[in-house]
Amino acid sequence: MGQEVTNFARFYTILKRVPLMGDVETTKREMVRIGTNDRTDSLKEMTCKEYNALCDLLDKKFPEKRNIYLEQRRKRRSVCLKLLQKIGVDTTCWADINDYCRSPRIAGKVFADLDIEELEHLSIKLRMILKKKQDNE
Repeated sequence: MGQEVTNFARFYTILKRVPLMGDVETTKREMVRIGTNDRTDSLKEMTCKEYNALCDLLDKKFPEKRNIYLEQRRKRRSVCLKLLQKIGVDTTCWADINDYCRSPRIAGKVFADLDIEELEHLSIKLRMILKKKQDNE
């Protein structure tokens, strides 16, 4: 298969907005793996269709107005952490937070991987759990 994409400017522009998983190179390779379903970790080996789909996905997840996105996400994370603390989860230990959130009935993934919409759903669930807990006392 020949290289179909020759200009990676769009990818690198979006990559600047993506929170790093280690260093930039590691993050880039992980993003490419996601975009190719683990077929490759090299941008040069991506097909044009895979490249465009990945860029569209990243653009949607990490919009250009990054500061607004990050601020909203930070606020929602803070709300969820306060609710977790009220429920009785040790919020000083990320392992405990992640173990709790990883439950399919709670969020189904680690806390750090939750986007704004998922954090909003999590806060609703946590409020229901807290209300039930308070009603039972």
